[in-house]
Amino acid sequence: MGIPKQITLVLGGVRSGKSGFAQQLAMDALSVCYIATAQATDAEMQLKIARHQQERPRQWHTIEEPLDIDRALIQNDHFDILLVDCLTVFASNLLLAEEDAAVRELTTNKLCQALTAGRSSVVLVSNEVGSGVVPPYPLGRAYRDFLGELNQRVAAIADNVVLMVAGLPLVLKGKLEHHP
Repeated sequence: MGIPKQITLVLGGVRSGKSGFAQQLAMDALSVCYIATAQATDAEMQLKIARHQQERPRQWHTIEEPLDIDRALIQNDHFDILLVDCLTVFASNLLLAEEDAAVRELTTNKLCQALTAGRSSVVLVSNEVGSGVVPPYPLGRAYRDFLGELNQRVAAIADNVVLMVAGLPLVLKGKLEHHP
């Protein structure tokens, strides 16, 4: 592709256009690995996964990895772009799989290390949860806090951070040389 490696975090609310924007960022790459974190746990999620599969180019390589994103990034570092969709679901998967906050912190550290160590550009999608209502139950608050901290950690090492609002990108950090 000839473009220097970049890490781009695409944030936004539900149905803000995050995934579509992230996919457009990867469109010009010669090789793309799409790292999907969702699991088809119910009919609604099955439909969402099917919609995402239909929306992305067939030539993209897809890996389904709900928890070990760092390993997926390292193993697929030969692609021009690695597109992770999404950290929101990854945070939920990790919170439900691991009660120990120290293990979640270690997993976050490994993810950040993999992001900075690799040669491939990476585009990550995540929901911005800081502007929402405080969840009324403890697990919801723990999830909101964990995802907020994860987003902050990734944003700190990202070259670009984009906030999607009503389908429109607002660059918060960096400068995207090419964007849809």
